[in-house]
Amino acid sequence: MAVIRTNVATSQLARDRYVDGVLALKAEFLGTTTADLGIGGPAQQVSTYDLFTVWHHLAMGRLTPPTQGDRNAAHSGPVFLPWHRLMLVLLELQIQRVLGIDEFALPYWDWAADGDLSAAQQTNTSLWKDTGIGGDGSPVADGPFSGNAYRVRIDSDSTGRLRATDRGLRRDLAGDIATLPTSADVATALRLTDYDTPDWDRTSGGFRNTVEGWPGMPGLHNRVHVWVGGDMAPATSPNDPVFYLNHCNVDRLWEAWLQDHGHTYVPDQNESADLQPHRINDAMYSVLTSQPVTPADVLNVSTFYTYDKLP
Repeated sequence: MAVIRTNVATSQLARDRYVDGVLALKAEFLGTTTADLGIGGPAQQVSTYDLFTVWHHLAMGRLTPPTQGDRNAAHSGPVFLPWHRLMLVLLELQIQRVLGIDEFALPYWDWAADGDLSAAQQTNTSLWKDTGIGGDGSPVADGPFSGNAYRVRIDSDSTGRLRATDRGLRRDLAGDIATLPTSADVATALRLTDYDTPDWDRTSGGFRNTVEGWPGMPGLHNRVHVWVGGDMAPATSPNDPVFYLNHCNVDRLWEAWLQDHGHTYVPDQNESADLQPHRINDAMYSVLTSQPVTPADVLNVSTFYTYDKLP
């Protein structure tokens, strides 16, 4: 039975279950160590939650041929939306397992609704309260991901290399950009008829690149990362649990677009092999699955989940 993803701002149950699931996965160590992952320094165990952070970082470091520009295995190209959809589904399944709640569904953060508020109000919504996911700070001082309850165990150094650490979570709300995307920005993206266009990169037209945020940088998804700041800025951005609330909303926008456009995706398999893994039947990069999953496999996910409301 498909689970129903709901708005974290309107469902305290969804928020509480999400917090419980994240903390449970952060506390689960199944044997993988930093040495297994090629991370220097004294070997330490890596939690199930942190494996997702490592996967995201590694995906950003896996570059397609140099002639293809800035694309990597998960960003700056067509696979951006399918790859993150796969990541969300796997995290959702892990939280269902660790909580023993089959009907658990990841909540989404409708940041466009917050973006319609004044700049001062955007940093003062219920999400950033102690009863939400806490506010900002270095480290974050309140909420469920503060203090010893939540520790960042793996991040990246100034050269972008993974390293072991032990510190509190960092956020700097509106520190580098004043406002979030708006509902008008979302409406503009949803009106686009092309999913993606050549050169299939940060310069492309179409829905994917507009949602990802490269045109008029930092756009939609990218703008949210920059607005939250702190641990949401580097390739290890899943260190902040708000990462998944952001991407669940991005996925919600894509689902709305797919339902209006017949679950279409480009590029097809006739495009150059240099585009791997961005073509429709290419296996997406994963360190957490043994079976290959392609963009085609995740265009219709109605058997796994639905959203309570599409934009």
